[in-house]
Amino acid sequence: MSIPALSAAKPARRLHALPVILLLAAVVAPLVLVLLAGGREALLYARAFPTSLLGLMVVIAAVCWNINALRLRLMLGISTLNQRSALGIELAAKFALCATPGGSGGPVTLLALLSRRGVPPAKGTAVFLIDQGCDSLFFLSMLGVAVAASLIDETRWPHQGLIEAALLGLGVLITLFVLVILYLPRLLRLRPKARPQAARRRWLARRLLRGRRALAMTLRLPKPTLAAILLLTALHWVLRYSLLFIAVIGVGGQADWLWTFLIQMLAMAASQLSFLPGGAGAAELGVGTLLLPLMAQEQAAAAVLVWRLVSYHLYLGVGAPVFLLLGARWLKRV
Repeated sequence: MSIPALSAAKPARRLHALPVILLLAAVVAPLVLVLLAGGREALLYARAFPTSLLGLMVVIAAVCWNINALRLRLMLGISTLNQRSALGIELAAKFALCATPGGSGGPVTLLALLSRRGVPPAKGTAVFLIDQGCDSLFFLSMLGVAVAASLIDETRWPHQGLIEAALLGLGVLITLFVLVILYLPRLLRLRPKARPQAARRRWLARRLLRGRRALAMTLRLPKPTLAAILLLTALHWVLRYSLLFIAVIGVGGQADWLWTFLIQMLAMAASQLSFLPGGAGAAELGVGTLLLPLMAQEQAAAAVLVWRLVSYHLYLGVGAPVFLLLGARWLKRV
């Protein structure tokens, strides 16, 4: 009787080890790809990277964390959380986002930590939806600016077709998102062919409608507060997506800031298809490929390595202790 139990425990252990293996692969992937793409010369470029610029990139990352924490406080109500608590939630959620494939752990961690602070699940979901909506609005605006700049100034971006396709795709996604939110009650009244149990359907309907009401209440925040949230969103992404531009400058390359912004936006969107945490592999290949028309292969590989060390590995290193600390506190209360 004990032999089947032992044999059944082995697959379970393998499943528990799989996330750790994937995370380790994601951590090592940038270095491996840099060695394959640029060889030792790329490592020499990375070693010669100015310390002052690297320090600036770390400071920018820290500023971005605090901006997101302040944005979270504004969406919840400035008195709900202090800056320190909001920063802890931000770091823990970002770690979970970077440590799981497709960033699936980020929203779950955010909602769990907000719930521990007394925020109802519907309110937490509404905050997450507004956060995603503000991000989508900003990126759509930046894509429009890029296309307008290329038309007005007769600037031909490398791979310009990608920009136009991304603009169309993002516009369609945002439109669908808005339509689903607006027509959610009607969608819930539809009778699908594969209809779930009545009790489960009522439970799902209540949850979705509560989330919709919480979203509507959050959107009725004072206009100055909403404007501040949008301003902080723009400031965060402008700073965050300046990291690649600084990395390119640090390895001796030359690139337009707007083009490096678009490179990150398109490559990080495509990296969601990667099965590794943080889009590892796909992100490096995407950014490196789009940088190649502007600089040597060794320089591009070194720039990608430095960029990922700050924009991914630093987030993991700083967020992991906070995630473990908050997780341990949560388990003690359960």
